[in-house]
Amino acid sequence: MEKATFAGGCFWCMVTPFEELPGIHGIVSGYTGGSVTNPTYEEVKKGITGHYEVVEITFDPEVFPYEKLLELYWPQIDPTDPEGQFHDRGSQYRTAIFYHNVRQQEIALSSKKAVEDSGRFDKPIVTEILPAERFYPAEEYHQDYHKKNVKHYKEDREKSGRDEFITEHWQVTDV
Repeated sequence: MEKATFAGGCFWCMVTPFEELPGIHGIVSGYTGGSVTNPTYEEVKKGITGHYEVVEITFDPEVFPYEKLLELYWPQIDPTDPEGQFHDRGSQYRTAIFYHNVRQQEIALSSKKAVEDSGRFDKPIVTEILPAERFYPAEEYHQDYHKKNVKHYKEDREKSGRDEFITEHWQVTDV
């Protein structure tokens, strides 16, 4: 098993693309990249800890290769926005790929180059490729939020503009 860690704005919206796929053994919403030990959601949400909201995915690379995870990751985000994602603004909502080993780093850099070279965007790709740091699972009520709070999740996602952006910019996932 390996870990993959992705920041794509609100972690609630980053769970569903990866769940229930063969080779995916777990997805945990949480925080990484900051300076505070054991941050709380309220601290991270205020942008005072330096953490990103992320999902940490446990996967079997023999069944679902890291490259496939990246193919799913990129079309979930606006990789040109340095200030957050959609209606979630602030450093805690920036995009990043946190690599867990040199192989993941190389694959992530290559996938970012493919997005840059695709001509899909008029602005620079600002999604960072960073070494994985200590991961802190989010509070239990954030885990599987889209299943526990279906109505609120749907309303929040709908008003975020994420789905419209995905439809407009990622019709063909050729990265």
